[in-house]
Amino acid sequence: MADVQPTRMELIKLRRRIKMAVNGHALLKMKRDGLIMEFREILEEAKTVIGGMIEKYEKAQEKMTLAKAIDGVLVVRAVSIACVSEPQFSIKKKNIMGVTVPVIKREPIRRKVIQREYGVTSTTARIDEAVAAYEELVDAILAVAEIETTVKRLIEEIDKTRRRVNALEFRVIPNMEDTARFITFKLEELDRETIISLKKLKAKMAAREVAEAEA
Repeated sequence: MADVQPTRMELIKLRRRIKMAVNGHALLKMKRDGLIMEFREILEEAKTVIGGMIEKYEKAQEKMTLAKAIDGVLVVRAVSIACVSEPQFSIKKKNIMGVTVPVIKREPIRRKVIQREYGVTSTTARIDEAVAAYEELVDAILAVAEIETTVKRLIEEIDKTRRRVNALEFRVIPNMEDTARFITFKLEELDRETIISLKKLKAKMAAREVAEAEA
C-alpha cells in the first residue's frame, strides 16, 4: 500500500484491471470445468483400452507358452528372429480445449500368414496363433501409448489451470480489491479535508467581510 498512488486515475486503472481479472477468472473456470469433463470421458476410454491390452497380453503369453511347450523353444526363437519388420506409424496432433495431444496413425499390424517373413510350411498353427496374438498386442500397446499421453497432458493442463484460477480467486483479485478500497478511502479522506479547508476559508472570508462592514 505504501507504493500505491491514491489518485482517481490510478483507481480507474485498477478497477479496469479488476474487471479484466474477474472476466479472466470466469473464463479459466469454464476451461477447467470443460477439461475435467473431457478428462473423465477419456479416462473411461483409457480404462477400456488398457483392459483390452491386458487381455491381449495374457492371450499372447498363453499362446507363446503353448507353442514353446509343443513346438520347442528353438523353433519359436527362429521364427522370432525371422520377424524383422517393425510397426509403421506416424504421430499427428489434435487440439482438446487448447491442449495439444498426439494421434497415432498406424498401419494394421495384424497380417495374414503369407505376409509374414518366416516360411509358413515350416511352422505350425500354434506358432501362427502366437505371432497373431503378439501382433494384436503391439497394436493395443500403441493405442495405450496414445491415450496415456493424452490423459497425462490433460492432467497437466487441468492442474495448471486450477492453479491460475486459485491464484486469481484467492490472491490477485482480493489484493487488487483491497488496494481499490485503500485508494477510495484515501480519496474520501482528501475530499473531507478539502471540504473542511473550504469551510474554514469561507468562515474566515465571512468574518473578514463582517469586520470590514463594521469598520
